Amino acid sequence: MSDARPAADGGLRCPWGLSTEDYLAYHDTEWGRPVHGDDALFERLCLEAFQSGLSWLTILRRREGFRSAFAGFKISAVAEFTEADRERLLADAGIIRNRAKIDATLANAKVLAGWGEGELDALIWSYAPDPAGRPAPRALGDIPAVTPESTALAKDLKKRTIRFVGPTTAYALMQACGLVNDHLADCVAREALQGPSSGS
Repeated sequence: MSDARPAADGGLRCPWGLSTEDYLAYHDTEWGRPVHGDDALFERLCLEAFQSGLSWLTILRRREGFRSAFAGFKISAVAEFTEADRERLLADAGIIRNRAKIDATLANAKVLAGWGEGELDALIWSYAPDPAGRPAPRALGDIPAVTPESTALAKDLKKRTIRFVGPTTAYALMQACGLVNDHLADCVAREALQGPSSGS
């Protein structure tokens, strides 16, 4: 029995994608599609950390505010943020004003600014599991919250002093950035990802 549900266009979707138009657009065009590039992955890493304890919709609706506040999540730019920038962020109503999460974002940028180009991308993608070993989920209960790969990724990032990324956050990152395809078996977005033109 599949948990996929029809949207207004008749196509089946993962049920979480049907609750709001914001979620539907994100579900159909972003979630589960491969993301590459150090800055792009830094953005997702930061937003997943900010999402911890909140709904993803809260983050999604503030994403442009986050991008504006954090210089488009360009690692080299965020690494140069000063104490004045930190105070500005703590007063910015366009983002989530959580001191620990803001501090972690600034600290992580400083660490990552010292890495080589492509190093963050290569590290994260090195934990992508073999898709052949992952049957397509039919029900929401088939989708894990944590996997051995996400636990190992979180441990590796922590060892490299990257903060605020536990195994659950790491798995959410893996789902969002296409390291795993957790769209339900009957979901049209899964079909699009697996189609002949989805090699990117």
